[in-house]
Amino acid sequence: MVKYATGKFAKRISDRSGMAFPYNEMVKEWNGSTVHTSEFESKHPQLDPRYHPTDPQSLQNAKPQIIGTKVLLGINLVANNIFQSNGMMPVDDNKNTEINSFVGKVEVAIT
Repeated sequence: MVKYATGKFAKRISDRSGMAFPYNEMVKEWNGSTVHTSEFESKHPQLDPRYHPTDPQSLQNAKPQIIGTKVLLGINLVANNIFQSNGMMPVDDNKNTEINSFVGKVEVAIT
């Protein structure tokens, strides 16, 4: 079995400052640097982020789309130049913007 010296009179050079410190007062940082206890900096929490599971991407019981279905989509926009201006002054009689939208058709069958 290997036996090492105690190092009670030994000095070691700090990797951060380059100064000589007692060997027994040196500690190793998370990045492998050997520094004195007065220079020690612990690892920042942002360097070791938490585990975030991925979002699910598919449905469990997915069904394919039925071929032959049509969906109508339309948007009617009525705007009478609402951003008019007279130089740097806005026009007082701005018109309102009106947006109408619809999706598909509704069929009602009464039997």
